Amino acid sequence: MRIISSAAAMQKFALQWKSAGVKIGFVPTMGYLHTGHLSLVRTARKRVGPKGKVVVSIYVNPTQFAPTEDLSKYPRDLKRDLKLCREAGVDIVFTPGDAEMYPGKAEGNYSTYVVEENLGRVMEGASRPTHFRGVTTVVAKLFNIVLPDVSVFGQKDFQQAAIIQRMTRDLNFPVKIIIAPTLRERDGLAMSSRNKYLMGDLRRQATVLWCALQIAKWLVEKSKSVSAADLKADLKKLIEIEPDAKLDYVEFFNPETLLPMAQVKRGTHMALAVFVGKTRLIDNAKL
Repeated sequence: MRIISSAAAMQKFALQWKSAGVKIGFVPTMGYLHTGHLSLVRTARKRVGPKGKVVVSIYVNPTQFAPTEDLSKYPRDLKRDLKLCREAGVDIVFTPGDAEMYPGKAEGNYSTYVVEENLGRVMEGASRPTHFRGVTTVVAKLFNIVLPDVSVFGQKDFQQAAIIQRMTRDLNFPVKIIIAPTLRERDGLAMSSRNKYLMGDLRRQATVLWCALQIAKWLVEKSKSVSAADLKADLKKLIEIEPDAKLDYVEFFNPETLLPMAQVKRGTHMALAVFVGKTRLIDNAKL
């Protein structure tokens, strides 16, 4: 396994593989890897085969964090991440710094961003207005550096995956986007690097997201149609029974357009964001 921090060097390897007809599978991450990330690596390997190459990027992207968010505190453990990647059979781990990804930005001389203007307005986009501009910009840059044939994203970040799919289509990136299922802990909590923040009873309280998803599924199975407004109100009460849980949003929407739906029925998608203590967690499911 090679570890590369230079964008030019990473791109050189990718071009050599391309010229030799070698397929490239790519998993972009912000590090602090867990079992969910490793499942994405396995999916990438299956897609490119034993003769293909799998690249994992580890980069905590500053442009997707607002000034009030947890950029400086975001969990990092590169030594552990590299060990996990080596054990998973990754071919290259790309670990660029800010100067590689945003040349000139420290001096105020970086000014090009990628913006998706439709799917990113709701849910995470409404709560974190600058977030998706950072995501689409860094992913577009990584696609140009790694030159993957396939790239794998997790369904836990449903809206992000939808936006990456739209960007890939709209900007004609020759990349197949694969959305892999959410992996969960035994108690239903979606695996996330931010789960590290959940100390003591906060870890138990965090399962309220999974409970909310299950209750919504049960109500939709029980009834042909449920009022979205009524269900939102009921779920807010349920979630905030936990003393340290505060609902940011819960939305019911068309999974293709992300447009909100006034009536919730089978096939509707649900997403929610909840603060548990100071930790903001997200989850989603098809109802």
